[in-house]
Amino acid sequence: MRFETDEAKQIAYSVIKAVGANDAVARSLTEAVISAELAGSRAVGFAHLPDYLDGFLKGRIAVDSEPAIRFPVPAAITVDARKGIAQLGFDQAFEELITRASTYGIVALTMSNSFTVGELGYYTRRLAERGLVSIATCNATAQMTTLESGRAVYGTNPVSFAAPVANGRPLVIDQASSATAFVNVRNAAERNETIPEGWAVDQNGKPTTDAREAVKGLLVAFGGARGANIAMMMEVLAAGVTGANWSMDAPSFAEGSESPGIGLFLVALKPEIFSADFPVRLSTQLARLADMGVRIPGSHIKVREIDVPSEVIDRVRSYAEWSQGDERL
Repeated sequence: MRFETDEAKQIAYSVIKAVGANDAVARSLTEAVISAELAGSRAVGFAHLPDYLDGFLKGRIAVDSEPAIRFPVPAAITVDARKGIAQLGFDQAFEELITRASTYGIVALTMSNSFTVGELGYYTRRLAERGLVSIATCNATAQMTTLESGRAVYGTNPVSFAAPVANGRPLVIDQASSATAFVNVRNAAERNETIPEGWAVDQNGKPTTDAREAVKGLLVAFGGARGANIAMMMEVLAAGVTGANWSMDAPSFAEGSESPGIGLFLVALKPEIFSADFPVRLSTQLARLADMGVRIPGSHIKVREIDVPSEVIDRVRSYAEWSQGDERL
């Protein structure tokens, strides 16, 4: 099904409100969902929204939580999401983050006690659109193993980097420490599709290409030990430094009534303080790389309308119907 942006926003906002979220939560989450769709990150757009809707209904996400924001030192911001969504905490700290990065040249933001952050690139992309270079990571419920362990020890622990580009869209890199994101495996299982080798192991710890068996098992890190090391570094930042739950201790984001209580760690800097013509230099360099055949992340995406599989929209709408009888959006 194809939607204009405003129509897609109305659908998302209405459903989020229907399951009990307050206006601030609904607006923040709606913007994040639509941004993911427009960025081509559809696995964490409407396809991921049912995880939030179910979380609101089952109590894993507070429907009206007010984030607690502190400034322990001039170049640091801490956010306690209070079992709410990470997007709202980021929204409320955003302008102060911009101001402090511009004033001090660099600022760190930590967030704890939140539900999954959704599309990690959403956070760095917004900062790049305001002229900042940033790098971010987060953790999640443990669903990834290492080849030596065979047990769930890390979340997918992604890392995202974004930078402003003169006269162009920001450069945004967003990738998991796992060989793929869990939502990709789950979506393949729902479509009864196979997955590539090296993505996951089954519940017995054996490599599998059967997505349905992979859902019961665990993801594996990309690049073997090197990917696992990156996952560990991201875990230390996203859970250790922020004070959030370690992935091994985080309740499920898909079941039960407890918040995963995971973390987000982000550093942003004003590039002109270090290199006055940075956006222009980066634009020139990216053009050189593209001419040499290098794939520039995101450069192929030109989304103006939002295409969502009908089964995804039906699933999203079903939450409103379930919570409000037969009212339809």
